[in-house]
Amino acid sequence: MRIARRATDVSLSVTLALDARAKALMAQGRDVINMSVGEPDFPAPALVQDAACKLIRSGNVRYTPAAGTPALRGAIAKYLTESRGVAFTPPQVTVCHSTKHALSGAVFATIQEGDEVLLFLPAWVSYVEIVKLAGGVPVSIPSRPDLGPDFDAIRRAIGPKTRAMLLNSPSNPTGYTWSRKEVEELAALAVKHDLVLLSDEIYRRLIYEGEPDFSPASVSAEVRARTVILDGASKSYAMTGYRIGFVAGPPELAAAVERVHSHLVGAPNSVSQAGYLAAFETEPPEVEMMKREFDTRRRFLIPELQRMGLDAPMPRGAFYAFADVGPYLDARGSNGFCEDLLEQQNLALVPGSAFGVDTHVRLSYALGLDRIRHACERLAAFLAAHPRAPAAARR
Repeated sequence: MRIARRATDVSLSVTLALDARAKALMAQGRDVINMSVGEPDFPAPALVQDAACKLIRSGNVRYTPAAGTPALRGAIAKYLTESRGVAFTPPQVTVCHSTKHALSGAVFATIQEGDEVLLFLPAWVSYVEIVKLAGGVPVSIPSRPDLGPDFDAIRRAIGPKTRAMLLNSPSNPTGYTWSRKEVEELAALAVKHDLVLLSDEIYRRLIYEGEPDFSPASVSAEVRARTVILDGASKSYAMTGYRIGFVAGPPELAAAVERVHSHLVGAPNSVSQAGYLAAFETEPPEVEMMKREFDTRRRFLIPELQRMGLDAPMPRGAFYAFADVGPYLDARGSNGFCEDLLEQQNLALVPGSAFGVDTHVRLSYALGLDRIRHACERLAAFLAAHPRAPAAARR
């Protein structure tokens, strides 16, 4: 069968493929430590489970409006108003099947064929592919050595075809969290050049130190009019399997996403919406517990990586470490490093090539502290058995 170019030009998600590979090896009886997937290792909060089960038992599991139930849209608007410090209304919200689904809808609603979208490296694996699927052109902007935004590079990249910039703070894969000053500087560029600001805020509730997250929607009314917030339940509520999230922005943007999704997927899952609504109505006590546990793991893992001689900055948010393994790479780059590590030490990491930075690897600390400790032992043993490669061999 002939497959359309839009499908053949898109690659499979590297993180999902690695997770599947690790689980296949586990099924064969191998003791694999899987640090490749960004999925909290906790169950969804009890009140979320109870609300979902209650709806199922009621028998009233039906289609909902394409933009989500009025109750959930209202709860999200209230949450945004309280957390971002500016007023949001239900018509500004469209409920989606996940944050990834929200992003795809927002991109399809704002990007024309040939429009350029600026992505800040290292960037989540799906950003490039979603932009390409919409007919857009992803333009990758390298970061500073500390993994923060390089505004000189951003200014140079903005051209006549630039339509949008995609901000992810805290970042996947680095955990880097933009400061208020950095967000305001990016927002000023968006206004100056009439650009859309796509703001992926899925990790905003997982910030462990320093100033809190600051959304571009909070900068000013002028910036808010061009900002699209993308958020969801997977990370802070550990609701990965529920596949529920939302897009929020100007009413015309929310309505455009609703129209697109009404034809592609219909309505969001009613059971997941019930669980998500419960989490907005009553703050689950598990949320703060999960955050404390992630912080404990963060404070253990990063110093361990640094003791191995790896350059691994302490992330302020999310649940990832991004470590520079460049001196240990051969001509196969980070892909070869991760393949060898999995085969020789049963440890699954994500190569930095998936995020546009081939010198690094991503480690998810969304697993228990004992497993993280064993993972560090395996990584240290692997590095000890693989002396640093000469620079010529790495080129």
